[in-house]
Amino acid sequence: MIAGHFGFAALTKARERQVPLWALMLATVWLDIVFVPLYAVGIESIELVPGSHGGYGTGIIHADYTHSLLGALVLSGVFGYVASFSWGRRCGVVLAAVVFSHWLLDLIVHRADMPLLPGNVGGFPKLGFGLWRWPAAAITSEFALVIAGSVLYWRAARAAVSAAGSAGKVRANLTASLILIAGCAILYLDATG
Repeated sequence: MIAGHFGFAALTKARERQVPLWALMLATVWLDIVFVPLYAVGIESIELVPGSHGGYGTGIIHADYTHSLLGALVLSGVFGYVASFSWGRRCGVVLAAVVFSHWLLDLIVHRADMPLLPGNVGGFPKLGFGLWRWPAAAITSEFALVIAGSVLYWRAARAAVSAAGSAGKVRANLTASLILIAGCAILYLDATG
């Protein structure tokens, strides 16, 4: 759901103009960024769904630390706290919420592979609604997030730069177009394996 996460970041930027777009993009994939070194050393892993040959949504992700509910809340809080030093409390809270949005969006698409507590301590049932079981529905929902984020960002950016003249409008159009193109390219690459 990488493209959908980026679409959500652009959507947030449309509402919270004071937060840098790059920080929103980083925040929305922060859980996955922290996942990478844990994956590299074998603490977290990905396995294919039995009977699948790879491709969009065919992984069972054992991210029992970064994608546990408590782990996501802690990583969100740390990210927001650190960001608040540079951009203030409100931006820190927004960025923390965007980090946590990753977990909420993953909850919709993941199979039941997201634990409540890090390391699945307590052995509670894992969460995930499993939209990836229906790739067309998952791709459509991701595409909708990319389109909504791009359009709302474009509208907000155009309104914000109306006083800046044509150069500001060109920059707003270009940025919104890049968000849309990048989101669609990522979604295409995910969907085609």
